[in-house]
Amino acid sequence: MRADALGAEVRRSQHRATATWQLKHEPLRIPPVKHTAPILALLAITFTARAADEWPQFRGPTGQGISDAKNVPTEWSGTEHVAWTTEIPGKGWSSPVLSKGRLYLTTAIGEKGSEVSLRALCLDAKDGRILWDTEIFKPEATLSSVMHKKNSLASPSPIVTADRLYVHFGHMGTAALDLAGKIVWKQDTEAAYTPQHGAGASPALIGDALVFSCDGVSDPFVAALDAATGKLRWKTPRNSPAKNQFSFSTPLPITVGGATQIVLPGSGLVGGYDPKDGHEIWRSTYGDGYSVVPRPVFAHGLLYVSSSFNKPVLYAVKPDGAKGDVTGTNVAWTSSKAVPHSASMLVLGDELYFVSDAGIATCADAKTGEVHWSERLGGGFSASPVAAEGRVYFQNETGSTFVLKAGKTFEQIAKNDIGDATLASIAVADGTIYLRSEKALRKITR
Repeated sequence: MRADALGAEVRRSQHRATATWQLKHEPLRIPPVKHTAPILALLAITFTARAADEWPQFRGPTGQGISDAKNVPTEWSGTEHVAWTTEIPGKGWSSPVLSKGRLYLTTAIGEKGSEVSLRALCLDAKDGRILWDTEIFKPEATLSSVMHKKNSLASPSPIVTADRLYVHFGHMGTAALDLAGKIVWKQDTEAAYTPQHGAGASPALIGDALVFSCDGVSDPFVAALDAATGKLRWKTPRNSPAKNQFSFSTPLPITVGGATQIVLPGSGLVGGYDPKDGHEIWRSTYGDGYSVVPRPVFAHGLLYVSSSFNKPVLYAVKPDGAKGDVTGTNVAWTSSKAVPHSASMLVLGDELYFVSDAGIATCADAKTGEVHWSERLGGGFSASPVAAEGRVYFQNETGSTFVLKAGKTFEQIAKNDIGDATLASIAVADGTIYLRSEKALRKITR
């Protein structure tokens, strides 16, 4: 899951965002200024300014699953078109991140409820060698005892910047490392909470703050840590109306009316938050929807979220001008057909793509919700889709990736099986896909 100052000044138009992604230069160095909004908007550009060989956070440079990479593979198996396979010690469902020829991911060695070592790893992207392996935390057994069977103790994805790696283990702690694997800071107290099913949400780097959800058993809140020191910046209660308070969604920064705000779905509501102090700007509620996992997507001036369990509803919410409770005024459209509980959605051009947990993929008009096609792919789905070169990649839990041609007509290009279970979302680079399975990390090439 990120980079030296969170991903994209996300445009209202997906076309404008795509043009921005093609910029290729190092992160901006911006001096201190008195006004926070302009600096946040400038800092937000850095993720989109990454080259096509960068995948710095969960769901890539913009946090929305879009890649500018070229010559991305379309066909492979567990051995064919696989440049290397590296066994990863322990278990973790964090997605790999990539910067400057290095891959980073987290893992947990040990079983839940026992002594566990939470670790960060760095691999050479050329040959898959593990360059370093650093232990971050050794939590008490009680902290690692609560976990859903589909979860792991290392599910949140890391963020890599020009000189830092940020790793997050939810209620068990958060840390920053330099790129040689040395711990810069770590803390496990200032954003502590009681989890339900363990940790699943990744953090987001927004300006110079690390922001993440703490939606646990009760009293859910959003937290921001100082990225340089790990100290708590702010903590905002959710005040959720839902009966079940726990959720697992990842924040997304968006630009609305020239200002940056953080959007984050949770149980019963999606909220917009001010990056400066965390105060809630607006909210749109959805009853008792809970255990919300998908990261939101923003395009065409609309925010796309799932209300998740028990029956997910897709909401297209207009954040422009939103203040207070906008449930009755700013919802553009809704849909209840084949909406995901787990996988994030994706907007490419004017189309919205998503896949239900039961494996039904849908393409709809992003502005109106009109369905162009809805097809059963097969299998259960947890990983979030990615798009590259006019194709959408949907990956199921048994290790099959369905490659579809983007467009209003359903067209399957390939189905690729690796024969190993996976819940982690793939990372994409020029000519390459990095796919983490239950046992290993693979580099897939043409």
